[in-house]
Amino acid sequence: MDNILEISGLNKHFGKKIALDNVGFNIKKGHIVGLVGPNGAGKSTIMKAVLGLIGTDSGQIKVEDELISINNHPALEKVGALIEYPGIYPYMTGREHLKLYATGANAESNIDQIVEELEMTKYIQMKAKSYSLGMKQKLGIALALVNKPEFVILDEPMNGLDPQANKLLRELIVKQAKAGTTFLISSHILSELGKIADDIVVIEQGKIIADAPIDEITHADKKLIILETSDDNKARQILKENNYAVADENKVIIQQNKEVTLAKILRLLVESGIDINDVKHQNAVLEDSLLQILKDDEK
Repeated sequence: MDNILEISGLNKHFGKKIALDNVGFNIKKGHIVGLVGPNGAGKSTIMKAVLGLIGTDSGQIKVEDELISINNHPALEKVGALIEYPGIYPYMTGREHLKLYATGANAESNIDQIVEELEMTKYIQMKAKSYSLGMKQKLGIALALVNKPEFVILDEPMNGLDPQANKLLRELIVKQAKAGTTFLISSHILSELGKIADDIVVIEQGKIIADAPIDEITHADKKLIILETSDDNKARQILKENNYAVADENKVIIQQNKEVTLAKILRLLVESGIDINDVKHQNAVLEDSLLQILKDDEK
């Protein structure tokens, strides 16, 4: 079976509020999947339902082809997770936390490995009450990964991490995915998620509005021209009057293709009395694509 997770027809209400509305998507083994959307869209609800932490009104969740419910979830023995904030006991050391979670004959070596991979050696013997937000977050991630699960669910794993720690986490996730581990990751830091995700699932108001490989979501082949001019408002107006699609209401951003070239754009603006101060080229990014998907869904 290619899919490690299969969700179909999932519905969930909290009182009168619709949290999930006929949610369905699959995750292939070994893939890194980003679950993105606005606050309150239903991301955490999906993750908690997959982990059997909350029940649903209807629908079906399967992990490794086994049904998951709040009362029946043996397949979750192969799943590691960090949901919202890690549960940290202030008077226990980081290593003591990991010893509580680590199982199997290789528990000690697995602890040593994840501590080294996340660069936690210097403080792993310290009590958690002295940990910074980033150190606590790393410990939560370590707890999710220590037993080498086949499927890992991470809710906002980049929270509190500095740029170096983010890079370290990205590299570790990619390394484990190449070895066969599957990841479902929710994050507001789309610039980081866009660097590692294979697929993106977009949810808004409890509904899945996009589910596709990241290259399709971001249009990886889309090239953008970003201009800084002596009068950006006038430049946007001139471009629109000449049937150029300006991709931003505040900046001068144009999508480049065979018909729309930098030379044509510069010639038009210079002839219209606009000075060009700077020119940049950029590939479309996940954040821009997500905003466009959400904007299109409102129509």
